[in-house]
Amino acid sequence: MKEVFNIPARSNGNAPIHLAWQNKQGSYLAVGGVNRTVNIYDRHGELVDDISLPGSCSGLKWDSEGNTLAIIQDKSGVVYLWDANSRTQQPLDSGLRDTLTFVCWSNYGPLLAIGTGKGNLLIYNHGTGRKVPILGKHSKRIICGAWNSQHLLALGSEDRMLTCSTVEGDTVRSTSLRYDPELAIFSEMKSSSNSSAARSGGLVNDNTVSFVIGRKTVFLYNIDDPDNPIELQFQPKYGNIVGYRWFGDGYMLIGFTNGYIIVISTHPKEIGQELFQCKTHKDVLNDISISFALNKAASIGDNYVKLYDLKDLQDTYDMQVLDVESGSLHKMEWSGDGQLLSITTTKGQIFTYLTRLPMLGATFKTSAAHLTSLMEVTVTDLRQSERFITVKVVTEPLYIALGEHHLAIGMNNRVWMYALSDPKEPLLEREYLESVREMYMNSDYAAVLFEKRIQLHLIEGDNESEKESRLFPDKDTDADDDIRCCALTSDFLIFGTVRGNIHYFYIEDWKFVNEYRHTNTVVKMFPDVSGTRMVFLDEKRDGYSYNPVNDDIHKLPDLPSKVEGVIWDSVDRHVFVAYTDEVVITYVTHRDIVTGENVQFVAETKLPYGYKPLALVEGELKCQTQSGKLVNLSLASHAYFNNLNDLTPEEIYIYMAQLTASFNYACSLKRYNEAWKFAELLNNTDHWLHLGKTLLNHLEVQLAIRVYRRVGDAAIVLSLQGLMHIEDRKLLAGHMAMLCDQFDHSQQLFLESSQPLKALEMRRDLLQWNQALQLAKSLAPEQIPFVSKEYAQQLEFTGDWANALIHYEKGITNGDDEHDAVCKGGIARMSIRMGDVRRGVNLALESANKVLCRECAGILEAIKQYPEAAMLYEKGHSYDKAAHVYMKAKNWHKVADILSHITSPKIYVQYAKNCEREGKFKEASRAYEAGKDYDNAIRINLEHLRNPKEAVRIVQETQSVEGAREVARFFQNLGDYGSAIQFLVVSKRNEEAFALAEEHNQMSQYADIIGDDATHEDYLAIARHYESRGKPLPCGVYYNKAKEYGKALHYLIKVPPNEVEEALDVAIEVVGEAHKDTLTHQLIDYLMGEIDGVPKAARYLFNLYMSLKQYREAARTAIIIAKEDQTCGSYRAGHDVLFDMYQKLLQQKIKIPAEMAHNLMLLHSYILVKTHVKRNNHTKAARLLIRVANNISKFPSHIAQILTSTVVECYRSGLRASAFSFAAMLLRPEYRSSIDPKWKKKIEQIVRKPDKSEEEEGQDPCPQCGAMLPQMSLECGDCKNTLPYCIISGRHMLKEDWSECPHCTWPALYSEFTDFLSAAPNTPCPLCSKPVDPASVQLISEPNLYAKLGETGEM
Repeated sequence: MKEVFNIPARSNGNAPIHLAWQNKQGSYLAVGGVNRTVNIYDRHGELVDDISLPGSCSGLKWDSEGNTLAIIQDKSGVVYLWDANSRTQQPLDSGLRDTLTFVCWSNYGPLLAIGTGKGNLLIYNHGTGRKVPILGKHSKRIICGAWNSQHLLALGSEDRMLTCSTVEGDTVRSTSLRYDPELAIFSEMKSSSNSSAARSGGLVNDNTVSFVIGRKTVFLYNIDDPDNPIELQFQPKYGNIVGYRWFGDGYMLIGFTNGYIIVISTHPKEIGQELFQCKTHKDVLNDISISFALNKAASIGDNYVKLYDLKDLQDTYDMQVLDVESGSLHKMEWSGDGQLLSITTTKGQIFTYLTRLPMLGATFKTSAAHLTSLMEVTVTDLRQSERFITVKVVTEPLYIALGEHHLAIGMNNRVWMYALSDPKEPLLEREYLESVREMYMNSDYAAVLFEKRIQLHLIEGDNESEKESRLFPDKDTDADDDIRCCALTSDFLIFGTVRGNIHYFYIEDWKFVNEYRHTNTVVKMFPDVSGTRMVFLDEKRDGYSYNPVNDDIHKLPDLPSKVEGVIWDSVDRHVFVAYTDEVVITYVTHRDIVTGENVQFVAETKLPYGYKPLALVEGELKCQTQSGKLVNLSLASHAYFNNLNDLTPEEIYIYMAQLTASFNYACSLKRYNEAWKFAELLNNTDHWLHLGKTLLNHLEVQLAIRVYRRVGDAAIVLSLQGLMHIEDRKLLAGHMAMLCDQFDHSQQLFLESSQPLKALEMRRDLLQWNQALQLAKSLAPEQIPFVSKEYAQQLEFTGDWANALIHYEKGITNGDDEHDAVCKGGIARMSIRMGDVRRGVNLALESANKVLCRECAGILEAIKQYPEAAMLYEKGHSYDKAAHVYMKAKNWHKVADILSHITSPKIYVQYAKNCEREGKFKEASRAYEAGKDYDNAIRINLEHLRNPKEAVRIVQETQSVEGAREVARFFQNLGDYGSAIQFLVVSKRNEEAFALAEEHNQMSQYADIIGDDATHEDYLAIARHYESRGKPLPCGVYYNKAKEYGKALHYLIKVPPNEVEEALDVAIEVVGEAHKDTLTHQLIDYLMGEIDGVPKAARYLFNLYMSLKQYREAARTAIIIAKEDQTCGSYRAGHDVLFDMYQKLLQQKIKIPAEMAHNLMLLHSYILVKTHVKRNNHTKAARLLIRVANNISKFPSHIAQILTSTVVECYRSGLRASAFSFAAMLLRPEYRSSIDPKWKKKIEQIVRKPDKSEEEEGQDPCPQCGAMLPQMSLECGDCKNTLPYCIISGRHMLKEDWSECPHCTWPALYSEFTDFLSAAPNTPCPLCSKPVDPASVQLISEPNLYAKLGETGEM
C-alpha cells in the first residue's frame, strides 16, 4: 500500500466524520462532520467542492450510479443533493419536521429512503421527483436500513422493531428484536428452498436482511420465511461486533473488538459454523471492509491496517502502520474500483491508500514503463532492473506509451509527452480531435489509434517535412475500411482493419510495402521488435503467426478463447507468450527447420491473481502487480533446475517427471545445452533419440553428431559427417528430412535446392521407381536407362515379368557395356519367362556369363525345357545341376562326360545304379564309392567283381558296419576265421565274433581286436573263457577290465614264475583301481612272500604305494630302494627313483623328506662329476667330489674309488689341501688295500710330501637374504634356509642368474645352463635326461626362490 493523501483532523472539526466514495467511477470522496460542511475531494486529495450545511452532517450516501450524493443534517428536514457531473447542489425538502437520522439509496433504482428521529419515513424517487411520506413507521429513531432488488426497504429502529416496506410505504413484514439493531444488509442466505430457477435466470435473490443486535449477535431475517429468524451468537472472548460483510456464496466475514475476525457460513448444513477464525489485531479491532473488485478484505485496529486475500485469509496480503495524530481508528471504505482505501479516526483524520493501481504499462525493446502511483510512472531497463527513471506526471493517466527516448501519458484526447533524458516537466502537450484508444511510439514517431483511424506523426515534429504526419485510412487504402488495431516498430506502422486487411507502412520510405487479407476482422496485433514476425488475433479469438516476408501464416495451437495479449521475448526472438487472466502459454516459432516455418505450443504457466504480463526477457515474464511493482514470473517452459550437477540418483528418480518435462521444453525452445544436461541426467536412449531428431529437424548438424555418437548410431553419425560441408539450407534440410523418413517433403526441398538431382537419388535409393522415372524425365533424361534397369530388377523380383522386359529393353544404352550386359541378361531371363525360349537361350549363350547361364537354366528347368536347361547349366559350370537335368532327360552319356566335375553323392549313386543295371560293375563300384554308398560298393566288389581286397580297403577306410558284415561273411565262407572275427567286431557283432573265436581257438586275436572299447560283458566272457582253459594271467587281465577286481587279483597271484613280473604290474593296477583294503593287504602279503614264501622286489611295493596314492609310504620305499641301489653301486637307478618320487611329491604338495632331498642332491652331484670331467671342467668336478667325499658313507660300495677320484681331481685343480686330506683318509688301513695300483704311488707321494696350498672357494650372495657364502654351500648360516642348487654346477642359485629346465622346471644358473647346452645339439638335462633346446632356456627376472625345495622334513 502507498499513501495517496492524508486529510488532517482539524479540517473536519476534530470529531468523527461520515465518509463515502463515489460508486462505480470512484472519482470523488465525500466527507462530512460536525463543522457543518461536506467536502468533496478527488482521487488525489484535492478539494473539488464544499457544501455548507445549516447543521452537522448526520449522513451521506451516493446513488447506485455515482451521479448524486444525498446529504442529511441535524438542524432541518432539508436533504441536499449534489450532482457529480455538474458539481452543483440541489436542496430537497422532505416535509418532515423532526431531525433526519437515516439516509439510504437503493442499489437497483433512483429510490432514496430518509428516516427521522421520531420514526417517520420518506421515500423519494429521484427519477420522477415523487415523494411518499410515511408517518409513524417506527415509534423511535430509525437507526439503519437497506434496500433489496425487489425494492423492499428493511428498517431498524431504537423501538427494537424490524420492518420491511414497499416503495409505497406499506409494511409487508415486521418483527421485534431483543436489542437495538445496527448495520442492515440485504443478501442471500443459502437454503434448500432457494429457487434455482431464479438464480439460473440471473435474478438476484437477496431475500435475507441481516442486523447486528446489541453488538453481540447477528440476526438473520428471511422475508420469505418470517417465522424462522436466526440469531447467531459468538464466543465471549471475541468481544463486541464492530462490522460484518457478506461475500462469496453465502459466507459472512465478521470483525470483533478484541481483534478477532471470523468467517461463518449460512448454508443450511453448516449455518453459523465457523469456517475460519484468527486474531489479527493484538488489542483492538475497529472496523472491517471488503472490496469485491479486488476480492480482498481489510481490517483496522492498533493503529495499522491489514489487507487479506479472500481466497486465503490466513496470510496477510499487506500491512501499513498509520500515523494517527490523535484519537483512534474509526471507520474505513474502499472506492468502487478497489484502488483506494480511506480510513478515518475518531478525531476526523483521513488516510487514503492506494491498494491497487490501474494496470497501465508499455514496453519498447528492453525497456518498460508502468504506473507506480496514480500520478507516477517508472521506466525500467529490464536487463538491469537497478536502472530506472521515475516520472511525476501531471494527471492520472488512462493510457501510457513508451518510445526509445520519450514517455507519453494520456487521458481522453489529451497527451503529455516527456523526454526520458529530462522527465521533470512535460516536453510537450498535444490535444487530438478524438479520444485516444491506444498509443504507440518508437524513436521518432508516435502512432495514435482513435475509434476508427490512426494518426502517425513525428514526436518532435518538423512542420515542413512531408513525413511529419499522416492519417490512415487514406487514398492508398480503403477509406471505408475502419481500423481496429495497430502497432508501431522502429521501421513499420502496422494496422489491421474491420475487413481483415493487415497493412505494413514503411516509415523510412513513407509508403506501404505489404498487405495481407485475412478472412476475419483483425482485433489485436503484436509484432516482434523488428516487425518481421507478428501474431494477430481476429474477431473469432483465433490467433495466427504471420510472416510479412512471404505471407506465411500459421494458426496458434491450443490458444485459449480469452487471450488478453501476446508478448515477444526481447532476447530469444523466436519465443513469445499469449496470456489470459489466469494462464500464460509459451509458444516458439521455427524458421530454419525441415518441416518449414511453424509455431509450436510449448507449455502453460498459471498466472497469479492480479498479475499483468508486461515484458518477456529470456523466459522471465515481467509482470505488473496491483501495487505497482514489477515482479518476475518464471515460465514453466523455462523453469529449469538450477543445480543439475548436484542431484543425487535418488533425487533424479523423484524428479523424473519434472526433468522429463524440462527436457522436452528445452528441446522445443532450442536450448540444446540445457537439453543435453537433462538427457545426461535422465540417461535414457529415448531422450537422446528425441534430442537427436529435434536437432536434425532444426539443421543443427554438429550437435546432432554428438548426440548420435553418444547413442552409438554409427550410421547416422557417418551420414551427418558427410553433410557438414553443405551450405545450401534447402539441400541440408532435404537430407535431414530424409533421415527423419519425411521423403515427400525431402523431395520438395531437394527440388528447391541447388542440387535437385538429390531427389532422384533418394527415390532410387528408396526403390520408388515410378517417382524416380518421373524425376529423371524432367531432371536428367540420360539417367532414364539406369533407372529403368533398376526398376526392371524390382519388377522381376516381384514377378511382373512383362513390364520388367519392357524396362530392361528401355535400359539398353549401346554405350555402357557393363550396364548393357545386365540389361541383356534381364531380357534373356524375361524372354524365357514370357515363352520366347530361343531368344533367351541365344542371349545367354552370347553373353558367356556363367551366372546368367545358370539363372536361365533354372528358369528353363522350371518350365521343363530339360535339354536347353542342362546345356546352360553345363555352360555355367553348374555340373551337378546339369547332371541332374541330364538324368531327368535320360541322357546318361552326357552324365558320364561331366562325371569328373560332379560333387553331389546323390548323382553318383543314381549313375552307379544305372551302371549296375547295364552290367558296368567297375564303373558302378567307383560311382558308389564316390557317392559314399560304401555298402553297395563293397557288395559289388564281393558279389560281382570277386575283389575282397578292395572291399576290405573300403571297410577299413569307412568303418561301414553293413559292409564289414558282408566282408566277415565272405571270409568266414573262405575259412579265414581271424579276418572274419575282425570284421564281425567292426560290424558290431561281438557275440558272433566271440562264438567264432571260441569255436576256432582264436580268443587271443578276438581279445586284441576288441581292445579297450568293449563292454563289460565282452571282457567278462573272455575272462571266463581263460578261466575255463586254466590260464590265470589273461584270466586276471580280463577280469580286471571287467572290473571284477577280486577275481582278477585271485588269478594274478597264481601265475607261474615266468609270468610273475607281468602279473604283478597288472595286480598293482587292479588294487589301485579297486581301493579295497582287503585286496591291498592280500597283494602286500604276496609281495612280502607270505603267500608263496618268495619275497618280491621292493620296486613292486613302491609301485603299489604310488598306485594307491600313498605317497608318504611310497617315499619311504623309494628311499629304501635308492639306498639299496646306492649300496650296490647302482647310483643312476637310485637317482632316477628319487627324482621320480621327488617330482610326484611336489605335484601332490606333500612335504619332501629331508633324507630324500639330501640323497638326491648327493647322487646328482656324483653323476655331474663324470659330465664335467669329460668337458675338462676339473675344478667343478673336484668341488662336487669334495661334497660326495664328505658323505662317503652313503657310497659304501665304491669308497676307495670315489676317494681316489676326489684326490686326483683335487690335485689336478690345484686344491692341494683337499687332495692331501682325502689322500690321508684313503691310506687308512681299511681303504689302502682297495687303492688302484695305478694311483697308489701318487697318493702316497701326496701324503709324504704334503702341499696344503689351496685357492679359497669363491663366494656368492644367498638368494634369500643376500648374505655372502661359499658357492658350493647349500645352507645359509644367516637366514638358516636350505638353498636351491644348480642342476648343472651343483652351486647354490643366484637370484640374478636364474633359469629353469623347460621339462622338469628345476633351477639352473642361466650362465651355466647355456654354456652346458652349447656343447652339442639336443644335450639332455642331467636331472631329467630329456633333450633341451637352448632357445627354450630363458633368464628369469623374478624367480620362485623356493622352487623345488618343498618343505623338507622327516616323514
